[in-house]
Amino acid sequence: MIICKHTWITLTLLFFYGAAQAQPATVFARGADVSWCTEMESTGKQFYDAAGQPTELMALLKQVGMNAIRLRVWVNPETDYGAWSDLADVLVKARRVRAQGQALLLDFHYSDFFADPGRQDTPSEWAGHTLEQLKQDVQTHTTEVLAALKQEGIEPLWVQVGNETRSGMLWDSGKIDWSKSGSAVWANYVALSNVGYDAVKAVLPTAQVIVHIDKGPEDNAWFFKAFRQYGGKFDMIGLSHYPETAWQNDNAKTAANTRSLAAAFGVPVMIVETGYSATNESLAAQVMADFMTKMKAISECAGVFYWEPQLYGWWKPAAYSRWGWNAYGKGAFTSQGRPAAALAAFADDGTGIHDHAAVSSQPLQLCCDLTGRTTLFNSCADKHGRICIMNGKKVVIR
Repeated sequence: MIICKHTWITLTLLFFYGAAQAQPATVFARGADVSWCTEMESTGKQFYDAAGQPTELMALLKQVGMNAIRLRVWVNPETDYGAWSDLADVLVKARRVRAQGQALLLDFHYSDFFADPGRQDTPSEWAGHTLEQLKQDVQTHTTEVLAALKQEGIEPLWVQVGNETRSGMLWDSGKIDWSKSGSAVWANYVALSNVGYDAVKAVLPTAQVIVHIDKGPEDNAWFFKAFRQYGGKFDMIGLSHYPETAWQNDNAKTAANTRSLAAAFGVPVMIVETGYSATNESLAAQVMADFMTKMKAISECAGVFYWEPQLYGWWKPAAYSRWGWNAYGKGAFTSQGRPAAALAAFADDGTGIHDHAAVSSQPLQLCCDLTGRTTLFNSCADKHGRICIMNGKKVVIR
């Protein structure tokens, strides 16, 4: 849940979907994944508003219009990468998200480093574990992270169980194995993903669980058809979309796929990663404006997250040099550390989480308990006798 930064907010009933028919997403997240920010700040990087004043990053992104933040979670990155995106680092950033009243998307990689279609490395602590042991590892890790956040009153609205899992997760045990046939191709991956799903629901019953793959412009229906056919569970589809030279075509295809996936599987679709080269700032602004316009016009689209916009155009973590990796060059801040023109597409236009009116006849209200944690409930009926804070005042629900 969102922490009680603004007690006046009324939210909609979030994403309860039937499989038979696509349902519209009742809110639209305008967000960013800023997981590198604490590492950048440790090197002396700062972020500045349009007037050149140093500004805390989450507050600055909120000024831009972003109402949601995505954070990745690694298991134990310290040995090979450094102590970034582990639980302790995630808590530091999540507290900053809470302070701005932004919604949180948590992205479990189930790895010590980046997980993507080309690498889904099992964490070093889990190496050599059997499938059953890995299932327990996933359950324990997911529960530990979410429980730690919940203990501080920070409850993500969305949780990814895996990152870009087109080829499975936790290789080799959880790899989608095309040498097999039928359900055996998917069995281990589905089993591990479902353990993550169940662990999320056990801690945060109303959180929406996302299964995320890459290549937004491609027809991805085959993946989710097989995943669901063989028992895979998900509340939402997550896609990565990185438009290239043919960006107009890429944007149009991703929009079309968003509609078709939502219709086919009866769940909302969220673009959990996007970005464009920082080489040409005006072109990047054009690309993002076009894409956001298309996605906001789709009622089943739950939102768009820019991947690491806070980079000064590019960023190369110190660990990259050890592996001979190049810098990442799709940041959306200028060389002076200010938001670039591409982020104008994320301006608050009334479509966001904090702005959307209730759609049900019994609207859900946002109530903050005396610890500062919020709860959504239906016209107070299911919280009889509860003391909470609404509109800045203590009230007893009768």
